[in-house]
Amino acid sequence: MPIIKSAIKRMRQTAKRRDRNVETKKSMKTAVKAFLEKPSAKGLSSAQSKIDTAVKKNLIEKRTAARRKSSLVKIAKDAGVKMETAKKTTKKAVAAKKTVAPKKSVAVKKPVAAKKSTTVKKPVAAKKPVTAKKVAPAKKSVAVKKPVAAKK
Repeated sequence: MPIIKSAIKRMRQTAKRRDRNVETKKSMKTAVKAFLEKPSAKGLSSAQSKIDTAVKKNLIEKRTAARRKSSLVKIAKDAGVKMETAKKTTKKAVAAKKTVAPKKSVAVKKPVAAKKSTTVKKPVAAKKPVTAKKVAPAKKSVAVKKPVAAKK
């Protein structure tokens, strides 16, 4: 059992995450088992949805999910399950189906002119453009030779 506060907290977080992951995996497995017992289009879509959720939460690899889903589809075809192509309805499509009421003419109001303020703005001083600083050419250092002491 950890003594350090951060380690204790990390242990609590790990336990919560593990419980969440186990629950997601269990729901995936039960959905797959339910489909295998009684293959149906609804059961297939439910199982595929649970597998996709597990992939989204990084519980299984996406290639593993693709393999499992394809095996479920193969089982469904062998069992003679008719696949339902569910058309997703969008908000625009739903709105288009509704009867459109005739538009009423609405009087358009003209915008009222804004009141001029009496305060006078001070002129802004023009800023001088920033120029690059001139760099003096580097001075060449001349090596000065020290006189060598004559040997006796």
